[in-house]
Amino acid sequence: MKKTAIIFCLFVSVFASCKRELTQSAYFVSPEEGNRIKRGSTLTLRLGDVGTFDSVQYLLDTTYVGSKQDTGALSVSSANLGLGIRIVTAKIFHGDDVKETSTNVVVLPENAPLRYTYQVVNSFPHDSSAYTQGLEYHEGIFYESDGGYASQGDIGGSSLRKVEPTTGKVLKKLDMPENVFAEGITLVGDKLIQLTWQNRIGFVYNKSTFEKLAEFPYQASAEGWGLCFDGTKIYKSDGSNRIYTLNKDSYLEEGYVEVYDQNGPVEMLNELEWIDGQIYANVYETDRIVRIDPRSGAVTGDINMAGLLPAKDRFENTNVLNGIAWDAQGKRLFVTGKKWNTLFEIKLKEVQ
Repeated sequence: MKKTAIIFCLFVSVFASCKRELTQSAYFVSPEEGNRIKRGSTLTLRLGDVGTFDSVQYLLDTTYVGSKQDTGALSVSSANLGLGIRIVTAKIFHGDDVKETSTNVVVLPENAPLRYTYQVVNSFPHDSSAYTQGLEYHEGIFYESDGGYASQGDIGGSSLRKVEPTTGKVLKKLDMPENVFAEGITLVGDKLIQLTWQNRIGFVYNKSTFEKLAEFPYQASAEGWGLCFDGTKIYKSDGSNRIYTLNKDSYLEEGYVEVYDQNGPVEMLNELEWIDGQIYANVYETDRIVRIDPRSGAVTGDINMAGLLPAKDRFENTNVLNGIAWDAQGKRLFVTGKKWNTLFEIKLKEVQ
């Protein structure tokens, strides 16, 4: 009787052991899910107890980075990872059986952005009825996209404007249909490209006559917010932390970067301007402009624009900072806001 009990116990023990081997849940001890790391730092990959196995392969996103025959740590560099959420996967092999487990890390820029404030160089009149969505400077003229729905009581609705800088006088104006909320603009050769907010189409105009030449649909980007052009590619924001690249001829989206600073994603990217190889972006509903590396999405500069519009020039309908324009020949930087009565020329001052 005792012998039978011993055999039964051994059977139960072996069965439990086999069952453990087959059902043990694989999990990461390191990194923990959502860990934030600086790009370029060493990332330690290590599994917890997963039972019996032959080998484990590790991947960062879809790239193989190494193998182990045990659950010891594997150290890999994060230098080649893109910013943002990156997936870490372990493939665990045991005979013909393959298990997978994954976690993720948030990759942040290796360096904090430089900090800037501003100095006002000059100020110019600005039409305070203009809800500025896009601003461009070219050959002594401002081109401005003014947003609003005429059907919802916004005075004049949306429009495309050609403006004299020194006086703020509107030299030419094209009113949009009542159901269109105009957004960012940019110049591509002799064409003006204009976004709409939620209509999910963009417009192409002759720069001189404002004759509409074409329309184009959006693809992955949810909405239209800001635009700029580097001479080769168009960049587009949609209110998230993504900046999309568009083909300058077809206007099709070809990719995107996600914008991060040392604290995480920078959301609500709005009006864009291309300045000396970097993208400058208004952060909606803030007094902040960020300078972005277009290749990586890293914020390289953080500009505090607080106090730009004096209290005496703020009225009931005065809205937020928005609108950046760059005079590439004269190296002059212009900024304004939605329904502001002033447009400013500024110089940036690094905060030590």
